[in-house]
Amino acid sequence: MRLDKFLGLCGCCSRSDAKKAIRGKNVTVNGSVAKSGDMHVDPNADIIVYFGKEVVYREYNYIMINKPEGVVSATEDGRDVTVLDLLPPNVRNDRMFPCGRLDKNTLGLVLITDNGELAHELLSPKSHVSKRYSFKAEHPLTPEEAKRFENGLVLDDGYETLPAHIELCGDGSEGIITLTEGKYHQIKRMLNSLDNKITYLERITFGPLSLDGTLERGQWRYLTEDEIDALRAHKKTIKESL
Repeated sequence: MRLDKFLGLCGCCSRSDAKKAIRGKNVTVNGSVAKSGDMHVDPNADIIVYFGKEVVYREYNYIMINKPEGVVSATEDGRDVTVLDLLPPNVRNDRMFPCGRLDKNTLGLVLITDNGELAHELLSPKSHVSKRYSFKAEHPLTPEEAKRFENGLVLDDGYETLPAHIELCGDGSEGIITLTEGKYHQIKRMLNSLDNKITYLERITFGPLSLDGTLERGQWRYLTEDEIDALRAHKKTIKESL
């Protein structure tokens, strides 16, 4: 792999900035100053240092974002800030996209990746990947309404949802909802079918991932190796069950 391509794939910089860094003698390969961006490197064997920091090779990027209100889950938008806009330019690449969408005013966990195969498996309707949401409703839900929720509800367009687990807290106006599908505005529409309204919604899990409680709204981090392994194991389980 070319050195400048390697630096770009790892999110260090653009290829043009990589060439500038190399010309400025700010990149070393196995302890020697790199002479050109087209030199061949082995991502799995060579030690590459960029401005004094060793670069870790990632075949794919996996990023967790704590999405704030008002941000859209899209790669680009002409009017609103997107989840990709929350990432620094040197981290983004044109293959990244949000794995699943959150409504503009829904908060919480969004997975960003450039691994299209894994994302396809996780997002396939046949996969039934579970997602947990913390919610608050305008009016308390009764036990009878919670039972209807768990049996599946008919939405305004006639669609009948799959059963969804709901855990009520306090007076029943808040709790945790677990879905295994993700129709447009589904939770809001499910509450609407009960003559109720969502006032707060935050995704706290996606498959095996849990929202990192140390991330402030709008902050992000790379997934840990354990989290990536959990995603791969989840994908394998999905494939075996289909």
